[in-house]
Amino acid sequence: MRNLLIAIGVLLCGSAFAQEVPEKVDLAVAQEKGCLSCHEGIEKFTGGVMMETIEAMGPDLGDPAGCVVCHGGNPQGLTAEDAHKGTVQDLADAGGPHTFYPDPGALPIAEKACGQCHEGYTERLTKSLMNTEAGKLQGNLWSWGVIDGRRAVYGNYTLVDEDGKTPAVGTDKYKEYMTAYAEAHPDQLPDSMEQVPDVDVEAVSDHPNLAGITYSRQQCQRCHVGVTGREKRGDFRGAGCSSCHVPYSNDGFYEGNDPTIAKDQPGKLLTHQMQGSRKSKVNHNGLEYSGIPTESCVSCHNRGKRIGVSYQGIMEFPYGSPYDEKGGKQPKLHTKKYLYIKEDLHHAQESRPGNPEGGLLCQDCHTTIDMHGDGNLPGTTLAQVEVECEDCHGTVSQFPWELPLGYGEEFGVKAEGDARGLTDELTEEQYLAYEYEAQDGYLLTARGNPFGNVVKSGDKVIMHSASGLDFEIPVLKQIAKDGTWKSPNAEVAMMSVGKHMESMECYACHADWAPQCYGCHVTVDYSEGKTDVDWITNANNRGEDGLTPDAAMGTNGMTGPGKVSETRSYLRWEEPTLGINGEGRVSPLMPGCQVITTVIDKDGNTVAHNETWMTPDAGGTKGVEHAAVQPHTAGREARSCESCHNNPKALGYGISGGRFLNGYDKGFTVDLETAKGEMIPGKTSVQSQPIPSLDHDLSRIVTEDGKQLVSVGSHWDLTGPLPQEMREKMERTGLCMGCHQNMTDENLWDKVNSEKFVNNKEHQEVMDKAIHALSESKK
Repeated sequence: MRNLLIAIGVLLCGSAFAQEVPEKVDLAVAQEKGCLSCHEGIEKFTGGVMMETIEAMGPDLGDPAGCVVCHGGNPQGLTAEDAHKGTVQDLADAGGPHTFYPDPGALPIAEKACGQCHEGYTERLTKSLMNTEAGKLQGNLWSWGVIDGRRAVYGNYTLVDEDGKTPAVGTDKYKEYMTAYAEAHPDQLPDSMEQVPDVDVEAVSDHPNLAGITYSRQQCQRCHVGVTGREKRGDFRGAGCSSCHVPYSNDGFYEGNDPTIAKDQPGKLLTHQMQGSRKSKVNHNGLEYSGIPTESCVSCHNRGKRIGVSYQGIMEFPYGSPYDEKGGKQPKLHTKKYLYIKEDLHHAQESRPGNPEGGLLCQDCHTTIDMHGDGNLPGTTLAQVEVECEDCHGTVSQFPWELPLGYGEEFGVKAEGDARGLTDELTEEQYLAYEYEAQDGYLLTARGNPFGNVVKSGDKVIMHSASGLDFEIPVLKQIAKDGTWKSPNAEVAMMSVGKHMESMECYACHADWAPQCYGCHVTVDYSEGKTDVDWITNANNRGEDGLTPDAAMGTNGMTGPGKVSETRSYLRWEEPTLGINGEGRVSPLMPGCQVITTVIDKDGNTVAHNETWMTPDAGGTKGVEHAAVQPHTAGREARSCESCHNNPKALGYGISGGRFLNGYDKGFTVDLETAKGEMIPGKTSVQSQPIPSLDHDLSRIVTEDGKQLVSVGSHWDLTGPLPQEMREKMERTGLCMGCHQNMTDENLWDKVNSEKFVNNKEHQEVMDKAIHALSESKK
């Protein structure tokens, strides 16, 4: 069982643990030790005031170590069966566990465990995207043509936001900002959402796109905090609060000292300790660390936008090379094999001069609201995440504290208002974490909440990482004032061309690469009673102890009709296409759910074969989705000017302008043929099946004359390809011809040509002289 304590293992009497764990303990021992009668040696869950409080409560509950405070159960039980049921009545009466909780962090029983001290977190987490996955469902079902609107209709659970649009937490400025935000964007912050429905198998024959619901329920919804996830390497985790705050290694083995937990069976927590902020120290294997390791986040964030693995610098690829010493391929991680590309500069251990060696953790940028929610029901990532790059780095003309609230998420309207300033006060929930000295003041997010770990210190901005490291953040205005640009390209891009900062996301240039998984070929087969794990069914059949059916090791729990299989067309990683994101800014795009579907109904009939589905954007486009993304692959050296202005792929025209990978709509057969393409054998096999509706490369999203070919974003009206006017202004193909067409004019060329090779810098100097000469001629 993948839970905080795998205490049920004690029930395995006669097993390898029989010599260490008694089948029955003496009454005197139970009265003296409580839960430690069997679990002696287990690690203290945490230290400091939290652990002192738990241990202080324990003796009055008959459990000196205080295990029952979080886990419930009967500390005076003499057998595992008796100990792992019920609870101490005084504890239940006080709002604590009402029965034995193997995983106290699981939703919703965490309210009676963690929630005894961390009030409100369970409700906020329940409504957050970490639990509802409403955005993923909306985007996926949009691509399948199941829904035709931008409103987040479905979630993993039926939920109602009963307390209105004013957030439950945050500063007054934040609450005012988000109340107005919700009024402006009701589709993305709905009042309620329904549990995504079951599939009507009878209706699939006539409406095969309904198979998209099966695809979501079986393939996509396993990565939410309501369930424990697959029994695969890299996917082991707890549930609810334990998803993030309890360490699980990728291989899933317990390495602690509780004698009741098997050390040779995967699916166990690494150690019974809590990871959180800087004050929560974890000691294990001779190491001490604080903060939540990136890989804990990546146990979920490895699919969809793939931002977790991208942040680490790796991307799935099919080969599994290089071989190990026995000639074997890579072990699968998250069921995939990986190629190292380049990690995000924030993740890299190598730091800029003056900073310590070591990378940032996800929680160093992402706030408690980004993680736990604010009590509203967000329908998309942009609705929940409150941070922007400029919140810490500012712009070339304004320090972060000089920017107005809303800068970076203007939604097509210029952000105006007073400077957001600084603060020396934290929000109530932030005081539960490590409290850093405010110094000159905490910086504020784009929505008005303090960064509890980012402070102004004189003319510097310091980020305190949960890992224990402190970093100076490069601030653009200070760089501009000091003239300390690392490259003239940076000064030109950010200062000389002001439009860049006004209309682009920082990561439109600074994302070194993005994973691009083109073509999501899906078969959903309902024939012969085929079934597979249904994560929504599991999530909504929770036991009294908080566990879902998938929690028991050896099974992924309850199943639903249909069996899904999927594969890809091709993978790329180079600089991505650009488009407009929901906030109205230029952003990288990546292939989203590019569904190409084959559906076999319950009677074995193929009712859809390599179909794509239509979406309503741009008057009707194929659901071969591209989505705006923050790839989390930032590099210090931004992409070159030419990679956008002289690159048809960046503009949306596809790789090499869409010249290649055409002919999907026809398919092809390879065999003996005449020069005219006539097949000579009478019996041949189709090599590649046609996709009738796909008459262009999957990387092509718009034509040169402005026709949108595929869906680009499903949540926000502003999302789409770069506008026609912008593409025409950006496109600078054929620039070389401006000069080099004159090479055939020997009299002219000899006057400007150099006998030696002209390097790039010298070439630019020639162009600079040409601009000045043109200027003089205009006079």
